[in-house]
Amino acid sequence: MAKVSIVKTENHSYEAIKQAVDQVIRDIGGLEDIIKPGDKVIIKPNLVACPTDRLSGGVTRWEVCLAIYEAVKAVGAIPVIAESSAAGADTELTIAKCGYQELRDKGIPVIDLKNKENARCTMDVEDGVVFEKINTWEMVRDADAIITVPVMKTHDQTEITLGLKNLKGLLIDTQKKDFHKKGLIEGVVDWCKTLKPCLEIIDGTYGQQGLGPIFGETKEMNLIIGSKDLVACEAVTGKIMGYEPEEVMITKASHQRGMGEMDLSKIEVVGKQIAEVASRFKRSSEVTIEGIPDTFNLIFSKDACTGCHNTVISALMDMKAQELFPYLEGMNVCVGPCTKEHLPADATAENTVCVGICCKKLADEMGFRWVVGCPPGNADVVKGILGDRKEYGVRYN
Repeated sequence: MAKVSIVKTENHSYEAIKQAVDQVIRDIGGLEDIIKPGDKVIIKPNLVACPTDRLSGGVTRWEVCLAIYEAVKAVGAIPVIAESSAAGADTELTIAKCGYQELRDKGIPVIDLKNKENARCTMDVEDGVVFEKINTWEMVRDADAIITVPVMKTHDQTEITLGLKNLKGLLIDTQKKDFHKKGLIEGVVDWCKTLKPCLEIIDGTYGQQGLGPIFGETKEMNLIIGSKDLVACEAVTGKIMGYEPEEVMITKASHQRGMGEMDLSKIEVVGKQIAEVASRFKRSSEVTIEGIPDTFNLIFSKDACTGCHNTVISALMDMKAQELFPYLEGMNVCVGPCTKEHLPADATAENTVCVGICCKKLADEMGFRWVVGCPPGNADVVKGILGDRKEYGVRYN
C-alpha cells in the first residue's frame, strides 16, 4: 500500500523544518531502499521565476532542500540541488533572490542547468503519448535518483502544481514550450515515466492559492508532505487543498498510466490525517479580474477544459500587470470547442481569437487567429490577442 506522511512544522526555523523533513523520511521508510552510497542524486526545487518574496508560496524555500540534501548525504550519496527556471526566466536571479546563493557560499552545489557549461542531451521516451524523445541535460540523464521538491500551490493551467509537474523544470526552454504546444498533461506524464523520480517531498510551509504558480495569494499551511509514490502524494495533497484526485488532470493521467495510486482508500496516511490539516485553496478560475473593458467578450464553451480556461484567465492577469487592457477593447476570445452560434454578430478575423486545440475547427472555419497548444502558454495567448498591434515581452511561460 502506498504511504504518505503529513507532518506539521513547529515554526519556520531551519531546525523545525529539518525536523519535519526528517520525520517524513522516517515515516515512509527511510532512503536506503531508493538511494545507495555513491549515487548521484538531483534535488529539484520549484524555482519557476523570481518572486517578490521568497516566502510568498511561489518557490521552494531553501530550508526544505537543505534538509533533504543533508539526509541524502547521510546515506553516502552525492546530492546536488539543480533547477532551470521557466522559459524566459533567469534561474540565477531566482537563486539569488530566494536564498540559494547562501547555500552555494557554504559549498553546497546549487546548479543552474541553463548555464552553458552544462551539456545537453536527448532522452528516449518509452511508450510516450506525446513525445518519443525529450531534450534535457546530461546531468539529468545520468542521475541515479531524482527527488522532486515542489511547493503546495494552485496553477493557472493544471489546477494544482506539485512534484510531477515540477519536473518540467528539468527540460531545456524550447522543450518546455513544446509541452504547451503538443500536450502539457500527457507530456508531463511522458517525462515523469522517463525520469522515474523516486521521492516527492512537498514544501507546504507557505503555499499559494488563486492565480499560481507565481501571482497567487500566499497561504500559510506549515506542512511537510512526502511519499515514494508521487501520485499518492499528490492525491493526498490535492485533497488537503480541496481537490478530489480525479479533478487534477496530471494526477489522473499519471494514475491511469500506472505511475502510482490515487484512490485515497488505498493510501496509508501517517502522521497528521487529511481532515486535521485540510484547508481549501482558492482556485484560479475563482479569481475576479477588475478593469477589463465592457466591450471585451470572453467566450468559454461549456466543454472547455480547465487548462485553457485557467490559462486565459492568467494571461489576462499578465495583460493587466503590463497595462495592456486597452488592447482588449472590442476583442472576442473563444476557448474550448466553440461554434459560430457562440459568437457575437460583430465577430471578425480582426477582433476574434481562438485559444487551444479544441478551438482550431472554429478558427479554420471563420479565418480567426488561432493560438496553438493544449494548453498554450500565457505569452502565446497574449500574443494571439494583440496580433500585430504590439510587441509583447515574454515574462514567463
